[in-house]
Amino acid sequence: MKTLLSRAFLAILLLIPLSPAALPAAETSATDPESPAAKARRAEWFKHDKFGLFIHWGLYAIPAGTWNGRIVHSAGEWIMKRGPIPAADYRKLAAQFNPVKFDADAWAQLAVDAGMKYVVITAKHHDGFALYRSAVSSYNVVDATPFKRDVIKELAAACAKRGLRFGVYYSQSQDWNEAGGTGNDWDFATNEVKDQNGSFDAYLRGKAEPQVRELLTNYGPICLVWFDTPGLMATGDRAQRFRDIVRTLQPDCLINGRLQGGVPGDYRGMGDNAIPNEALDDVWEVPATLNGTWGYRTDDHNWKPRGDLIFKLVDIVSKGGNYLLNVGPTAEGIIPQPSVDNLLAVGAWLKLNSEAIYGAARSPFGEEFGENSRQLKKYAGEPVFLPFKGWRCTTKPGKLYFTIFEPERLNRVGYFALPDFKNPIKSVRLLSDPTQPALEVKTTPDGRRYFNPRVAGFDALGETYVVEIEGDSVVR
Repeated sequence: MKTLLSRAFLAILLLIPLSPAALPAAETSATDPESPAAKARRAEWFKHDKFGLFIHWGLYAIPAGTWNGRIVHSAGEWIMKRGPIPAADYRKLAAQFNPVKFDADAWAQLAVDAGMKYVVITAKHHDGFALYRSAVSSYNVVDATPFKRDVIKELAAACAKRGLRFGVYYSQSQDWNEAGGTGNDWDFATNEVKDQNGSFDAYLRGKAEPQVRELLTNYGPICLVWFDTPGLMATGDRAQRFRDIVRTLQPDCLINGRLQGGVPGDYRGMGDNAIPNEALDDVWEVPATLNGTWGYRTDDHNWKPRGDLIFKLVDIVSKGGNYLLNVGPTAEGIIPQPSVDNLLAVGAWLKLNSEAIYGAARSPFGEEFGENSRQLKKYAGEPVFLPFKGWRCTTKPGKLYFTIFEPERLNRVGYFALPDFKNPIKSVRLLSDPTQPALEVKTTPDGRRYFNPRVAGFDALGETYVVEIEGDSVVR
């Protein structure tokens, strides 16, 4: 009798569907798109590719930092807010937007030649103007401008043709053209508690959410959606609604870390141009500018040196992150020549040293990044971090890639001292020229190993030496 009752009870249990909490961990992670395992799977390509092109382009390229003869001090794409410019006046720029020199194939090819693996463009920035044909709002490049061409469609096709992954930036919270969107406090009476003069949720449901659906439906595979300035997104189910749209329409699409304040997406976004001082374990990205602004300004000629761009790329990869480097095209559709020249220089360096970047893991060391000052303090009392820029290390199983950035120091001392690790060394070679003979590894009396990099012909932008070791990982 006892056995019969047990079997009956078991049969009843089998008819009851298990909740996700009751499922085994492995099965739950396979069905939950927000589980660590699901996020790790989606981000595999992202962790491998390391380097992407950011494009900030829109109506703000027309004033290019100046309004009615007055210089507006701000990032180029923020001119409407910093002006401030009434929405009715700013909308008139659409009638002037006719970028006949826009060439999606040229833009995509530049990304390829620069060694970039993915492209992200501002489908809609804070000004509310869309760079694609939207059925939701006629305030877009096809319906409101004489250009009449769908920029997102053309660029997505150009990227696909070259094997580049394609992503879109979308400003989900700020929309200075809409009463319900946040950010415009000069046309619409703003009260963050009351979600502005107009319903924030009405704006989200009526424009932002449908436009994200359009982007994920009409333009092929989207590798990621780059949301920005979360604002009021933390309230209620607002962020979850966007998350559900992405997960439903394109399950493999990544969501960046700015959808909802304080809640990470598939990867963490650092602050603009903000590189962490140390290596990090999670998946992350640094969005950065080539000069001082994102959107085009005629007066911004503060171009970063090529060596600085290459150092930052290697530095970020050595700390476990990705580098998303921006261009701001002109109103005609031209990427400024200094941007092109600098990106091509990075690409030329990568052609010789790509093995140390794509698919490479973070440094197993850390002392090369720098140290806290013993005397200098910030306002809050924490010590000032003093970065070291002599070298960086990236890794693959059985290999260490040391990129050296101080040829002047090498000229003085004539050697590169390896950090302390116990693995026997099989060989040391110059990565950019495999025809060069292997370098001899020498040992100081106190046990420190070192080698002598070449002095003649040393690449001042950074020279990488691959150290092959016994074992897949470093033993310290």
